[in-house]
Amino acid sequence: MDTEARQLFLIEDAYTVMRYGVAVGASEHRWRGIAHVGRMAKWPAWYPTDDMHAQTSGLPRRIEPGPSNPLGARALYLFAGGRDTLYRIHGTSEPWTIGTEASSGCIRLVNEDIIELFERVQMYAKVIVI
Repeated sequence: MDTEARQLFLIEDAYTVMRYGVAVGASEHRWRGIAHVGRMAKWPAWYPTDDMHAQTSGLPRRIEPGPSNPLGARALYLFAGGRDTLYRIHGTSEPWTIGTEASSGCIRLVNEDIIELFERVQMYAKVIVI
């Protein structure tokens, strides 16, 4: 994942590389590092973090799965050092944000792309975010 280029690359083998356009975290929220996929969910519920609640008054504790959920159709949960980083690679209910710095640190793809990526990625896949 190249945050500056706003591109996610899935390297399947020496001959197959998939490239996806993404939205990344705003500069003050951007995360870089090495992680692995520790959980995968279809149509996940969204639980905003305490920091998100501090920034946005009235934000619910849980947003139900569905087309208006900010996590979109699928989510890959990133873990590092045996712990949830709270960062995700996920779909979005706001496809116009792709190519921008729009999130609180997560990597967003349009729902069609995250569904495809979800089917190609395996649990514990290594994720490098630069």
